[in-house]
Amino acid sequence: MECCSDLRIPLERVAVLIGRKGETKQMIEQECRVKLDVDSEEGVVRIKGEDAISVYNAREFVNAIGRGFNPRVALHLLRGDYVCEVISLRGRSSKSRKFLERMKGRIIGSQGKSRRLMEELSGTNICVYGKTVSIIGLSERVAITRKAIEMLLKGSQHSTVYRWLEKEGCRLRRKQFLGQFGIEEGNI
Repeated sequence: MECCSDLRIPLERVAVLIGRKGETKQMIEQECRVKLDVDSEEGVVRIKGEDAISVYNAREFVNAIGRGFNPRVALHLLRGDYVCEVISLRGRSSKSRKFLERMKGRIIGSQGKSRRLMEELSGTNICVYGKTVSIIGLSERVAITRKAIEMLLKGSQHSTVYRWLEKEGCRLRRKQFLGQFGIEEGNI
């Protein structure tokens, strides 16, 4: 039984999806065992595959590229433990263009410093594109990064957010370390 799924990506991301000489498109088709039909004038991508899981994985991959991620980063999504979460910046108190730019600026920071630091502290990849912020990483780390971004959007100081991320990062590393030995955090 053949499965099929359509999705639309921004026209300026179609070239990234296809890649040089079709390399990225071929890689997605091989890794996910699907066939991609790309309408480069409309930005519509049709994904066809033998099973729903392959189509779902390819859809997540294509969606991440459409949200602004580099294909090498989006490739992480093919591992079962990585997720992509999209945060919409629409509908946040003011609808003015300046307000949207200010929110994006708080997340990106001066010369990308804030975004880079949040990526390092959380172990995730963050992409600000259009009216969305997208995060790729392990699900627990994505949840932490989402909360940090929400804190920034609500007006928290950057230093407060960074300290919180450091604390949460330490907690996750400790949990992971103890988990290697089959010890739960509350049993120490």
